[in-house]
Amino acid sequence: MKKLWLFWWIANTFWAAIFVAGTAFVWLREVDGAGAIQTLEAKLASFIVLLIAFIFPVIIQVVWLIVNLVINSNNKTKIQQV
Repeated sequence: MKKLWLFWWIANTFWAAIFVAGTAFVWLREVDGAGAIQTLEAKLASFIVLLIAFIFPVIIQVVWLIVNLVINSNNKTKIQQV
């Protein structure tokens, strides 16, 4: 049981670090790969694309959290019944 929670926290930490690094990269760059100067609007558009890309991992993490909570709840009720 504790392994599931440990893996969940490790995965969350990994995705959070990747998101922070991507956000820092988008906001701190002066020009993009094509050589276009990054205005505030271009940075916001890039950040929105980054957010859309991270929706899928967030959904997976939320489902994984719910599964962990259900498993944890089932184990507690089994222990109380004994």
